[in-house]
Amino acid sequence: MEGNTPLEVVMLPWSAFGHLTPFFQLSIALAEAGVHVSFISTPKNIQRLPKIPSTLAHLVDFVEFPLPSLDKEHLPEGAEATVDIPPEKIQDLKVAYDQLQHPVKQFVLNHSPDWIISDFCSHWVVEIAQEFQIELMFSPVVSAASTVFFGLSELLGGYGEGKLPLELESLTRIPEYVKFPSAVESLSAVAYQKHEALLMHPGQNASGIADGLRAVKLLHACQAVAIRSCYEIEGKYLNLCQKITKKPVIPVGLLPSKGSKREITEGSWGKMFGWLDKQAPKSVVFVGFGSECTLKKDKIFEIAYGLELSQLPFLWALRKPSWAIDDEDSLPPGFAERTSNRGIVCMGWVPQREILAHPSIGSSLFQSGWGSVIETLQFGHNLLVLPFYN
Repeated sequence: MEGNTPLEVVMLPWSAFGHLTPFFQLSIALAEAGVHVSFISTPKNIQRLPKIPSTLAHLVDFVEFPLPSLDKEHLPEGAEATVDIPPEKIQDLKVAYDQLQHPVKQFVLNHSPDWIISDFCSHWVVEIAQEFQIELMFSPVVSAASTVFFGLSELLGGYGEGKLPLELESLTRIPEYVKFPSAVESLSAVAYQKHEALLMHPGQNASGIADGLRAVKLLHACQAVAIRSCYEIEGKYLNLCQKITKKPVIPVGLLPSKGSKREITEGSWGKMFGWLDKQAPKSVVFVGFGSECTLKKDKIFEIAYGLELSQLPFLWALRKPSWAIDDEDSLPPGFAERTSNRGIVCMGWVPQREILAHPSIGSSLFQSGWGSVIETLQFGHNLLVLPFYN
């Protein structure tokens, strides 16, 4: 900063709430440090974000750019984030998102920020930053360990040829550059089976550029990498990230969600919290796989059978899957009746943060996304992770 002029930063997150939320939290952290932030997204996405604390409102501007429209066959009307569409339409959302480069370029020209902090998707911001000589920071929203696991050194190796040299088998083995024992043990436990690696292998998509190449282009061009982590939890992985990328790696902290707890006493949620109030401290398993993790019938039924056999009290937040006729069809026949004395299934969206903050919750069963890991740790719960996505 020069004198009383704050540093100007543009935030450019991908249109998924697992990305929008950590970028929002990073924006709040930067504002608390006196940085002026311009947070760019679409109108509907911005409306669904939390409110900026009044003490920081003068330092955070929401910049709304309408998502360029595609025909309804490719992208439903009103869809602006991955939560609004089925998984097979996400590539079409990337096509529309890529067209935001034009208003973003004009905004950067008009405002001349000091830095642009970009998510993995905005590969086109590289040319914008270079044209206007703006410093660029790449911020993946995954952990440092995940960043290491996906083999950045192998990805970087083929950037000059405009391709990804990553071989399928590399996702099924321990990276050769991981030398410390704890990492070898943990990464060997989570290495993909070949059929799982197939789902992650970069390939053609509607946007014409694979996700891995988007990330590698940004990583190649950026001046620094910001990772949502800390040395207390991932010190060795953060150091390894810096060694692999040959870029300054900045741990920006876990960025847990902030805000006052809402008191919910009415309606169906009021009944849910009333039930939680009657349970013993740290006794209830909260089950929630998020709104974007679509599970097939056999997976949901197996989770239900596991909860039933566990004999533990549980609270399950379940979004009605597309294959179900109605809410009752989403669960095994008779499941609700057999478990009614010790469990609740809440269909649709629930106030997850308030649930996790309740003293009766003792553990959380979820799909192991980094944001959910952080949220669960924030309230001191046991983590029961069942990966389904990536």
